[in-house]
Amino acid sequence: MKTTNRFIAAVIILLLAMPISSFSQDGAEPARPMYVTVTTMHWNMDNEDFDMDEWIATEKEFMDKVTAKNEYVMSAGFYTHLYTADNREILFVRTFKSWEDIDKATERSNELVKAAWPDDKAADAFFKKQANYYSDFHSDEIYATMSGAKVITEAPKKDMVLYIRKSQFAFPDDGSQEEFNKLREEFTTNVFQKNEFIKGYYPSTHAWGTDRRDFIEAFVVDSMVELDKVAGRSNELVKAHWKDDAKRAEMNKKFGKYFTGVHGDYIYSSVHQLAK
Repeated sequence: MKTTNRFIAAVIILLLAMPISSFSQDGAEPARPMYVTVTTMHWNMDNEDFDMDEWIATEKEFMDKVTAKNEYVMSAGFYTHLYTADNREILFVRTFKSWEDIDKATERSNELVKAAWPDDKAADAFFKKQANYYSDFHSDEIYATMSGAKVITEAPKKDMVLYIRKSQFAFPDDGSQEEFNKLREEFTTNVFQKNEFIKGYYPSTHAWGTDRRDFIEAFVVDSMVELDKVAGRSNELVKAHWKDDAKRAEMNKKFGKYFTGVHGDYIYSSVHQLAK
């Protein structure tokens, strides 16, 4: 895809991470969420009566009655496929203050469900309707957040674009947490934080799931047009901070040793009505 390729080419030097051992325990931002859970669901393609507005209304009812009232869930949102390998994908993302809160949130949700639907028949009808939107298959991942996020502080009033880049750590013998932390802080401060087209930036690393090498960078932008502008602006900011080719080459060399070179790119659309 033209837009994505331009962005990838421009941000090769953006691939900054933290050693797995540190996770989010650096203590730099104690108020931020510590963990992110991502449930990847899939549309039920056999649902012939599917209506997007009705789906949003159904999930909003659950969001308002359960998720929004669950004090252990810091934030939550839904994201639908734009450019991924599977057009059936829907991501349900939640954030938590601690690992313990993930379990507590489940117990609290069960209590809120019973309070919201005290009648068994009404509950069965609602959850049957909700489940009919999805296939039986889903997958779950848990990621540990990292410092340096660029946080969106206001609730979105429209759907936004979520670009996710998933890279692999290489675990070099000559790497160090001290070096990585210093380089990552310098880069995020002078590029991501200053790039006005990036409305939100959320880095995280594997905590529980299929691949311990995972390093996730989530970028939120206003639109696909704005995503196309991110690359050019990032290049300008890189050149403004590392002013000559030799310094940029040195930075690329230092960062490159931490990655295998394998990555995946995914673009989703947020559903602004379904957000905590």
